[in-house]
Amino acid sequence: MVLYRRNLAPGATYFFTLTLRDRSSSVLTDNIRVLGSALRTCKARHPFSMIAIVVLPEHLHCMWALHDDDSSYSIRWALIKAAFTRITRAGGPTTRKGERALWQPRFWERTIRDEEDLERHLNYIHFNPVKHGYVSRVQDWRYSSFHRYVRHGLLPANWAGDGGDDRGEFGERGG
Repeated sequence: MVLYRRNLAPGATYFFTLTLRDRSSSVLTDNIRVLGSALRTCKARHPFSMIAIVVLPEHLHCMWALHDDDSSYSIRWALIKAAFTRITRAGGPTTRKGERALWQPRFWERTIRDEEDLERHLNYIHFNPVKHGYVSRVQDWRYSSFHRYVRHGLLPANWAGDGGDDRGEFGERGG
């Protein structure tokens, strides 16, 4: 069995990707208020700063900053995933542990290294609905922190243009 190691750096900023088992599902956007409630409840018990988020029908990306003495993001995701699954009663058959099999068992995380890395991941998060073809313009996707960035004057409303053929990399390394 492969030992999976996570980077646990107290006070770090992390980028996360969480995915549903059923990649054709729309459970996340269909239950966006429940997801928001699960995030807020967890944040009240285990504080973190939400830097950015985008929720798509079957996966989400977000970036958090943890407090200086804290690196326990895994417990937060376990609580959020469990609360969302319990409240929505969504998911397929149960796992060996008796849990609903809504989410993929793990999540992907990356520790943000510097300001350039942070900006690249912010762009990736905000551009993701265009990348996946849900909208042609970033501002047309409702479930994104992009709108908060626009309200606070950090990004223009027409950021990334109309999403035409020249989409740029927005966080992805060119090949």
